[in-house]
Amino acid sequence: MTARVKGPTDNVVVVGAGLAGLSAALRLAGAGRKVTVIERESVPGGRNGLLNKSGFSFDTGPSVLTMPDLISDALACVGEDIKDWLDLVPLKPLYRAFYDDGTQLDVHADTNQMQSEIAKTIGSQEAIGYGKYVDFVTKLYKYEMNDFIDRNIDSPLNLLTPNLARLIALGGFRKLAPKVNQFLKDPRTQKVYSFQAMYAGVSPQQALAIYAVIAYMDSVNGVFFPKGGMHAVPRALAAAAEKHGVAFKYNTTVTSIERQNGRAKAVITDSGERIECDVVVLNPDLPIAWRDLLDKEPLSIKRLKYSPSCVTLLVGSNKNYEHLAHHNIHFGKSWDGVFDELIKKKTLMSDPSILVTVPTMDDPSLAPAGKTSYYVLFPTPNLTADIDWQKIGPKYRDEMVKALEERGYKDFGKSIEVEHLTTPLDWQKQGMAQGAPFASAHTFLQTGPFRPRNLAKGYENIVFAGSGTQPGVGVPMVLISGRLAAERIVGPVK
Repeated sequence: MTARVKGPTDNVVVVGAGLAGLSAALRLAGAGRKVTVIERESVPGGRNGLLNKSGFSFDTGPSVLTMPDLISDALACVGEDIKDWLDLVPLKPLYRAFYDDGTQLDVHADTNQMQSEIAKTIGSQEAIGYGKYVDFVTKLYKYEMNDFIDRNIDSPLNLLTPNLARLIALGGFRKLAPKVNQFLKDPRTQKVYSFQAMYAGVSPQQALAIYAVIAYMDSVNGVFFPKGGMHAVPRALAAAAEKHGVAFKYNTTVTSIERQNGRAKAVITDSGERIECDVVVLNPDLPIAWRDLLDKEPLSIKRLKYSPSCVTLLVGSNKNYEHLAHHNIHFGKSWDGVFDELIKKKTLMSDPSILVTVPTMDDPSLAPAGKTSYYVLFPTPNLTADIDWQKIGPKYRDEMVKALEERGYKDFGKSIEVEHLTTPLDWQKQGMAQGAPFASAHTFLQTGPFRPRNLAKGYENIVFAGSGTQPGVGVPMVLISGRLAAERIVGPVK
């Protein structure tokens, strides 16, 4: 039996309408609880934010959607069908990868199609190796999902299951890069099937092979795009929750939690309103929630190591590029060096690898007629690095534009009509510890049972949700974290 909150659970306040908070709210409403969600912004979404500017609608957070079954699962808790709330387009290709030698590789979810693509671009032996790699990550997912990701873990002893032995035998606890290289011999396929480690905040050389499960989630299971942009997801979840009785208070900031004898009694808002509750679910970044709402910084939280950060440039443009897919990854020549710079040396990439997403490719309504929107992401060190973003930010923006133009985006700078830059300093201002939108890194000692727990130590009825707690970072993990938070309150949600 996993630990649960103590005492009554009839009346729950969820602080923050991020994806995890919304996932928890739907499950709690489905279990008959009275739920109030308090959100400081005017819209739901949290990191999955929205920016409207001069007729362009920009997603400010995640741009890649995988595992839509997890959204279906949350909606099903209140008897709703995803098809009634979201129009999901399967992306083909999932990604288009561009390499420094001028070659490119389209990444497909269909194994046969991907084998043909690899055979054509690289060679038949590599295609055979890819087939074996898919078998490996599919088994990894099967053994890992139920026992290690999709459940509340109170102790490392909870992991002693038959699937742990299977994962060890499979090589899941060896390093990711050598494990990938066992199957894939060409640097191009090695990069495209291991770059996902960056989302977990560790380099492929340091990450455990179990993180290849992220590659399974997108490169095998598929990538989707919701019509209306990524922000359509939190809008749908919030609207479904509201339909089923969840109360939302937007433009409202929780400033403190009233506590008595180890229990939260009420939340206090910036307008001085006192909202009584039996349980509190905290969706802000976990270290910030501890510091600002619980007035504590436990040693385990102080010691956390954080993922690299990123700079995003949202662009509304009058120029379109025919050679692009929806998601485009431009790999520099350097690979190990990129991670070395970001994580060890904490310097800016000298030979950047870049993600460019083109949302208007699958939904032209996100921009004025004839215009194109771009979401450009450059990984950077987090705020533990000695970089003055106030000073560097505008210069780095120019370097980003220059790098894009060198990678085939002719006249990119000249064609910009609207833009919005977000640096690690901005992420910090939005409430992310060390300016790291990918939260604390998934090092071995910050993963699974060693990641901060979702029950607040010292309190009987405070639960965390979001990327800072179990199971971790990324849209699928965060949706799962909302379910795990709800299960701490009402038990397993069917």
